[in-house]
This record gives sequence, structure tokens and C-alpha cells, in this order.
Amino acid sequence: MSIIHARIFVVGDNIDTDQIIPAQYLNLVPTIPEEYRELGRYALCGLPDSYPPFVAPGEYTTAYPIIIAGKNFGCGSSREHAPIALGAAGVKAVVAESFARIFFRNCIATGELYPVESTTRLCERLRTGDRAALDLDTNQLVHEPSGSRFPLAPLGDARAVIDAGGIFAFARQSGMIQ
Repeated sequence: MSIIHARIFVVGDNIDTDQIIPAQYLNLVPTIPEEYRELGRYALCGLPDSYPPFVAPGEYTTAYPIIIAGKNFGCGSSREHAPIALGAAGVKAVVAESFARIFFRNCIATGELYPVESTTRLCERLRTGDRAALDLDTNQLVHEPSGSRFPLAPLGDARAVIDAGGIFAFARQSGMIQ
């Protein structure tokens, strides 16, 4: 998948892992399919009430496969449940000014979604519900209503790992492990 066309969900700075998936849902085991699905229902449910629901009540997936964020997305704990919950909700990518390093690494290790860094403060220029095209080959985000194009940092070698479905799938595909 090199181009993701989707509606976007916009958040600000310092969205922490407890806002992404609150601690009371960490008892859900992502390797159990029913519980993985349930994690999607609770993705971003810890956001303040000033945000619209990320996942509609009664649903398991979101209408917003691309999240646009400010600085330090995924700060807080090292819980792998954070990118897994977003992936279970149907998120394909988070485009942020910066990421907490452990969240960024967990995205790559799990292969759940693409953590893409923006060189522009998009969270103040775009609105929840807008449509965008995220092009992972040309490293740009196109705001479809306006046609504005925003440059993004390339994922580099991390992309192959995410494309494979995570670090273990990549290791199997490349013959590192069986």
C-alpha cells in the first residue's frame, strides 16, 4: 500500500498512551482475535470530551484511518497496546510533528500502522473529517479538498518492516528466523 486515501482525525500535542488506550483496557490480549477487535473499540477513548468520538458508539472501527497530530504523539508508557489498539480500530497511519521514540518503535515492531513525521504543523491547518491522501512513496500528504501538498519525512528501512506486518513477520520473510 503506497497511497492511503482516507478521512482524517486531528489531535494536538502530547497525546499520551493513556489517551490512546486507557489502562483499564490493558487486560485485553491482542493475540486473541475477539480481544484484538475489542481493543479497536476503545482506541483514543481517553481523549478529553472536547474531541468528537474517534470510534462511534457501538462500533469497533473508526471512520478516520489517518490521524494528524502535533508534537510528541504516543508519549507516556511503553505499552504496545497503543499502536495495536489504533491498528485494531482501522488506523493505517499517524502523521505527527514528532513521536515518543518508544511509540514509534512499537509501531514498527507490531507493524500495525505507519508513524510518519511531518515537517509542517498540520494539526493547526487541517480539520477532523477532511479527506487526505498519504503517499508513502513520494513522502507527502495531499489535503484533498484544497489540493495542498505537505512534505513528510521518509520512513526509510522501517517501511519494509511495517509493510511485512511487524518485526517477526519481517524476520521470517527475510530468512532471519523460521
